[in-house]
Amino acid sequence: MNLSQRIVAPSLRDKKIFCFGFGYTASFLSAKLSACGWQIFGTTTSPAKKEFLQKNGIQAWLFDDHHDIPDPFQTFHDITHILLSVPPNAEGDPVFETYASDLIAMKNLEWVGYLSTTAVYGNQDGHWVDETTQATPSSRRGSLRLRAEQQWQSLHLTDSLPLHIFRLSGIYGPGRSAIDAVRSGTARRIDKPGHAFNRIHIDDIVQTLIASMNQPKPGNIYNLADDTPSPSHEVIQFACNLIGISPPPLIPFEQAELAPIVRSFYKDNKRVHNDKIKNELGVTLLHPDYRSGLQACLEVEKETAELLQFSADDATGG
Repeated sequence: MNLSQRIVAPSLRDKKIFCFGFGYTASFLSAKLSACGWQIFGTTTSPAKKEFLQKNGIQAWLFDDHHDIPDPFQTFHDITHILLSVPPNAEGDPVFETYASDLIAMKNLEWVGYLSTTAVYGNQDGHWVDETTQATPSSRRGSLRLRAEQQWQSLHLTDSLPLHIFRLSGIYGPGRSAIDAVRSGTARRIDKPGHAFNRIHIDDIVQTLIASMNQPKPGNIYNLADDTPSPSHEVIQFACNLIGISPPPLIPFEQAELAPIVRSFYKDNKRVHNDKIKNELGVTLLHPDYRSGLQACLEVEKETAELLQFSADDATGG
């Protein structure tokens, strides 16, 4: 079976998706959907990015603490799909707080996807987790995402919002991978024995979201991770080998000077099962390990340079 035969493609045509938070994932997803006749709408916090999106045929609005969508009823009335990836704050999910009543009033809505993070599982001492594992976040990042999940789940339970939650591992892909960290000189090889990070290539995020759109199962939660949780120093080593750069020295975790946010990622240690997206959605991973994924990044990075120009951060886990 060749690669093109394995990729999940949209079975729906001429739909309309609104992306709250037009970040890295929304950029790649919208490229696939627009090729199938979908109309793309979304929000950003950047006036420059808004202009960029509009020049590329995407209707965009500013949405932040100082900007709201002027006429949400008119804007949302014929939207069929919604992607939610705006980061939560201390008060909760900003989209929920501002537009929950507008979204449940939408008559044509078929699918809603919320991008969460595997950080909601917290530290599991290296054990495997799946979607039935109790969420016990040990970081502020995970706690805020779990609260946002619960806000959206409340609308599913009370108002039948067609919600799907996707708990993402660390996102990587063209322009956002260990290769880029190595080239920029920011990559470090930290050795913490027994610790593993989980990751997922952007191509597999996109095809999983599309698989869910093809066969909606409202109320479901899906883990997105590849088949091979691995120590970060192994990934950096492989990236260096790919591009012919000598790897940075291996530093014991106890001796490493790490920023608090970086150190927090090492606090959680778990391995994330991905069986559900395979068994329920029929997804075959394009990049089941970081080796395949990083090699793909090298092959396509020139093609996606423009797409990456204004891509922002999405939710990520570890």
